[in-house]
Amino acid sequence: MPTMPIRPGTHRLDPDSATLVVKTGRRGAAAKAGHDLVIDVTSWEATVEAGDRPDQLSFELRAEPASLRVREGSGGIQPLADDDKAEIERTIAAQVLSGETIAFRSADVEASDDGRRLRVGGELSMNGVTRPLEFDLDIDTGGKVTGGATVKQTDWGIEPYSGLFGALKVKDEVEILVDAALPAA
Repeated sequence: MPTMPIRPGTHRLDPDSATLVVKTGRRGAAAKAGHDLVIDVTSWEATVEAGDRPDQLSFELRAEPASLRVREGSGGIQPLADDDKAEIERTIAAQVLSGETIAFRSADVEASDDGRRLRVGGELSMNGVTRPLEFDLDIDTGGKVTGGATVKQTDWGIEPYSGLFGALKVKDEVEILVDAALPAA
């Protein structure tokens, strides 16, 4: 069984110590008019319980959907202005997500032979729906954790945003990315 590159114990993460980002894409006949977005989650917390081995690792995360803030938008006919970002944030809070806390709890963690790549399985609760979710995390020897998951919005009862009479749509799949540093073993 591989050893963990993370120091055993309880570790807490939040926006002061890590980043949690949502990336969206666009599709549809008018996709050129829209923007691919990078959205920061500004109110969240995670707890990592680490033992000596990867099978002694668990993750819990809670995020507030009203805390999503558009960092940047790429593509589009014209640059994304601050008032556009604010409108997107209002739309996410009012029309896309239900306002309920988003939560993830791991159920099992499998490690690669060297303990530096983890396959995490658990349940994601979002928009009043709880479903299984699996994703990969990489951990370097210094305790840096990076990785992410692809979430299909419709699996959680979320209708991807559309505009311009349906000609511009947000892709159903969004990426959730984490970048954090945990104390090295």
